[in-house]
Amino acid sequence: MYRAVTRQIEVTVEPNFMPERSSVDRREYFWSYRIVIVNSGPETVQLRTRHWVITDATGRRQEVRGEGVVGEQPVLAPGERFEYTSGVPLPTASGFMTGSYQMVTEAGERFEIDVPTFSLDSPDGKRVLN
Repeated sequence: MYRAVTRQIEVTVEPNFMPERSSVDRREYFWSYRIVIVNSGPETVQLRTRHWVITDATGRRQEVRGEGVVGEQPVLAPGERFEYTSGVPLPTASGFMTGSYQMVTEAGERFEIDVPTFSLDSPDGKRVLN
């Protein structure tokens, strides 16, 4: 499990390699990841946007920006949590992701919170590919 805390908002990530959705022969590897966001701060906040940087084993980077997460822009009052699962494909057997969420307070203050950098590893990532 990977963890980051920004302004008393905790983000944890648990990646999971999915062999049933992957193919070594086609060089397609797929991971799901479960994210839990917990607001331990004193203010109600809303997640507005996401920004991901996805890097495969060859160093190729892909950036993804968008509104909310999984079609939602959750509002978290103090003590509340939001959990979701998403997925990512890579052309290599390993890689990593990092990112951030833009949050906004009820007063309209916008700020970024960190998503911890997390590793995407498959059993095939330990092999040497020619």
